Amino acid sequence: MTTRLVETAAKTPTAERPRRLRRLQSLRMLLRETAISPSDFTYPIFVDQRLAVPRPILSMPGISRLSLSDLRKEVMEVVDAKIPAVLLFGLPSRKDSQATEAYANDGIVQQSVRAIKKIEPELVVVTDVCLCEYTDHGHCGIVRAGTILNDETLRLLAKTAVSHAEAGADMVAPSAMMDGQVKAIRSALDEAGYYDTAIMSYSAKYASSFYAPFREAAESSPLWGDRRTYQMDTPNRREALREIALDIEQGADILMVKPALSYLDVIREARDRFDLPLAAYNVSGEYAMIKAAGERGWLDARSIALEVLTAIKRAGADIIITYFAKEAARWLQETNR
Repeated sequence: MTTRLVETAAKTPTAERPRRLRRLQSLRMLLRETAISPSDFTYPIFVDQRLAVPRPILSMPGISRLSLSDLRKEVMEVVDAKIPAVLLFGLPSRKDSQATEAYANDGIVQQSVRAIKKIEPELVVVTDVCLCEYTDHGHCGIVRAGTILNDETLRLLAKTAVSHAEAGADMVAPSAMMDGQVKAIRSALDEAGYYDTAIMSYSAKYASSFYAPFREAAESSPLWGDRRTYQMDTPNRREALREIALDIEQGADILMVKPALSYLDVIREARDRFDLPLAAYNVSGEYAMIKAAGERGWLDARSIALEVLTAIKRAGADIIITYFAKEAARWLQETNR
């Protein structure tokens, strides 16, 4: 009797059987809810004014600091991969307390923007607007008596953004996390006649330990203290939404959450709450740990990277800033053949 009941139950049609739609790879692809493509990516580039040849960044395998003369090859690889945008970071030949090279007409970012626009005018050039790579103390603003001065820093951030726009940048990305930075930059750009230069604001930038490889790459570690008085406290989610709302009020065109992987909840909440385009930065530490584990054979770096990038888009990001961009573009092309 018991056996007969089990056999009958096994043959009974089941209305809820999700596995029906997972039987074939082609069926899974047909029903896939989230898909990433190279058009989602922005590729970060480090240009060093002191270099004549590329210098590999040890904690970021596959990524190098470049010289100005290296830009043509890098840009053509990005274009060939159908990646629409790059995010520029500069390492100057000298640093001082006023971050003078950040807004110099012949600064490394300004020269890089001009070079890229000559090589490929249609490539979107985004420039990071911060002072940490240019100050001799490594903080993101002007310092007096051990305090990072907010309003005094705004003037230099605005001056830097205008110099990038003059060089031909399509978009500036303020990352200093100074209160009022978007308003100051928007006002300065408009006053200088750069109405069409967009602002991608690092709206919710957390004081994260995942930035360590970047700080090696950009030589931007502070000589004393840390950045917790201006970057966001990592446990806070509601505060991020407040920061984002303020940036919208001040004129941001695109919002950003940084880092991405450990703040997917913030990305999702921002996507649900706000209508502006949303970027997420898959930062250096997230890149480095996948690369390191892959090199040791502990995991398949390719599949993990694509899974992470898909998760970031699934959480709600429209733009993914990632050091995996060129590799991921190639992997996606190979998958779709």
